[in-house]
Amino acid sequence: MTEPTETPPPQIYPPTNGGRPRTRWERIRAYRLLWIIGLILFAFDLLTKLWIVRHIPFDPYHDHGAHQDITIIPGFFYLIHVGNTGAAWSILSGKSTLLAMLALGTLVAIFFWRRTLGLHIRRIQLSFGLLCGGIVGNLVDRLAYGHVVDFLDFHFGNYIYPTFNIADCGICIGVILYLWHSWRAPELR
Repeated sequence: MTEPTETPPPQIYPPTNGGRPRTRWERIRAYRLLWIIGLILFAFDLLTKLWIVRHIPFDPYHDHGAHQDITIIPGFFYLIHVGNTGAAWSILSGKSTLLAMLALGTLVAIFFWRRTLGLHIRRIQLSFGLLCGGIVGNLVDRLAYGHVVDFLDFHFGNYIYPTFNIADCGICIGVILYLWHSWRAPELR
């Protein structure tokens, strides 16, 4: 009588080069574009915020003209130093701890669902590199200052667009790129 053969469990990381399993370094390197883009965005965000914190006094009330701001294009673009304890447009203002936990949860979720999200595809790695670099940039602010440092201030006539930072740009562009790629790529649907 023949004993039933067991089917080996599926491998989390598919074998490469002659069937051998990937090493830890090969698994990390498979996402190198995500790491590179994320680290570049995070570093640029961190350096710009450090410069702002050192050179422009904190303006807790966002009162233009009352404090020192730097005019880049008169009537249109200024560098200021404000803190945001909320998310975009100050949604959930005063909930910096909750937003920090949400940021950590998002990073963990991206890690666990990386295959479902299509992170093996390089153009998707670009999107998530921007997104993750921005999330980490704002998370570091929340942990260091209790708020996010915002400094890019645009005026359109009498309308003042909500002040933002480089990390916010990465998050928005990353999400838009991912949605665009998802819409265009049938393998992500």
